[in-house]
Amino acid sequence: MEQKSVRESVVSAWINDVTPSLSGLVAIPALSPAFDAGWAESGHLAAAVDHVREWIAGRDLPGATLEVVQLEGRTPVLLVDVPATPGAAGKGTVLMYGHLDKQPPVGGWSEGLGPWTPVIRDGRLYGRGSVDDGYSGYAATTAIEAVHAAGGEHARIVVLLETAEESGSPDLPAYVEHLADRIGDVSLVVCLDAGGSDYERLWLVTSLRGMLHLDVTVQLLGSAQHSGVASGVVASSFRILRHLIERLEDSATGELLLDELKVDVPANRLSELKAVSQDFPEALAKAFPLVEGGRVITEDALELMLNNAWRPTLSVIGADGFPKPADAGNVLRESTTLTLSFRLPPTADAEKALEAVKRVLTTDVPYGAKVTLGSPQAENGWNAPTEAPWLTTALRTVSDEVFGRPHRATGMGGSIPFMGLLSRKYPDAQFLVTGACGADSNIHVPDEWLHLDYAQQVTEAVAHILDAHARG
Repeated sequence: MEQKSVRESVVSAWINDVTPSLSGLVAIPALSPAFDAGWAESGHLAAAVDHVREWIAGRDLPGATLEVVQLEGRTPVLLVDVPATPGAAGKGTVLMYGHLDKQPPVGGWSEGLGPWTPVIRDGRLYGRGSVDDGYSGYAATTAIEAVHAAGGEHARIVVLLETAEESGSPDLPAYVEHLADRIGDVSLVVCLDAGGSDYERLWLVTSLRGMLHLDVTVQLLGSAQHSGVASGVVASSFRILRHLIERLEDSATGELLLDELKVDVPANRLSELKAVSQDFPEALAKAFPLVEGGRVITEDALELMLNNAWRPTLSVIGADGFPKPADAGNVLRESTTLTLSFRLPPTADAEKALEAVKRVLTTDVPYGAKVTLGSPQAENGWNAPTEAPWLTTALRTVSDEVFGRPHRATGMGGSIPFMGLLSRKYPDAQFLVTGACGADSNIHVPDEWLHLDYAQQVTEAVAHILDAHARG
């Protein structure tokens, strides 16, 4: 395709059409179902879907059909079906994925900013869902338009935008099964829910960690007791739970101890991480707002990347059974509940990991305490397939023509359950997992923002890769 036409089409669309509509999407408090039990009644997810549907319906996508699909009791999805250009028949289906649901607003936004108040400042669009992942449907549509504007080719394209990704995509398997015939034979998956360490080049995510969540409650007393009377006689439920967690994790190092949670790092992924650690030795070490005097786990850049992409970790993300400090009396509490969140290596078996964790937490419990496990969730990670020659060539071309520097590939510590699902469903497909998110984009926390110029470049790159796929 003619480079100048692609760029002009993308830039014009982003400035004149995408940014205003995306700002309107930011203003919709479309919380993911895990954070809004009344999502069906509030209508915010439906409003987000309708907002994007109306925008796409007004674009120049010859022959495209749009449909909001909603199975009973499940969150809605938006399905956009764009026919192949005449020269790309028989190239399979490109499945372009994104999501419209959002994380909670959380407090602490900077002055003049807010989760549902879109603000453009210094080339950034601030607001919840701007970069995670509201922009993706706009970028996908704009990339398709740019292919047409430049006289390029693309295979049949299905854009699928879900509304429960931030809740672990619980409804997506049912939709993939329900829509299997309509989606067709997928030869390329494009996911724009990712990013990298800077905004100077195209970043590919070649692996995603899996995840494992569960609540653990330890109870030894039938009712709370005066700590001066019972302590030393009855063990603290917190101490027992702390002991059980020590079976899972070395608290001094953070290393997880169960073999079921570990894997060997593939040689190609290790090579990718070595290259990134050499080019960006401080990318992770300086990515997060540590307190004064705080340090990351190690100064070794490669070790940090391996920890973040290919090694299991445990975080305690919730607690119950504790009074607030101002309300705490001299009481030995009857129970303690902690929510454990594990990140698993991309190729680990999440179900086997869950069973191993359950076994360790419930076997030989000290003092005969009662252990209750609740809300278990286990999702496998994803490891990209071997790159096809046409994709390798296309990536080199867009890296040179769009960004002016080589692309980089890395693993991402987060999870996108849809990728693992799709890799199993379409084992012969190629995957392009990329996006406009940077380490400082503040996803899930206050002051989330989208780098508008970089989002345009990512859109431009996707347009060229769609054309390369059709011709490859």
